[in-house]
Amino acid sequence: MPRRYKQRNCRNLDSRRNFKPSGIPSRELETVELNLDEFEAIRLCDYDGFNQIEASESMGVSRATVQRLLQSGRKKVVDVLLNTKELLIHQDQDESSE
Repeated sequence: MPRRYKQRNCRNLDSRRNFKPSGIPSRELETVELNLDEFEAIRLCDYDGFNQIEASESMGVSRATVQRLLQSGRKKVVDVLLNTKELLIHQDQDESSE
């Protein structure tokens, strides 16, 4: 049985957000989904300049969890940029918001 999902403190998105190359219809692109917690870890560390410990305290998770979120989130973003895909950022029902 998997461990119970730990609630994380993430900014709430107004709605699902997607980013895609211009001039190509979405139906012709493969979609990569970025979870809100992966997006939040990237935002805190790469955009706001937090180190992993500060980001973990802000999100209410361990530093190791932030490290895993950064690794998986960055891999997805690079995949989208290199392989001309659509990026979809979504908030799961189980994820918390500020």
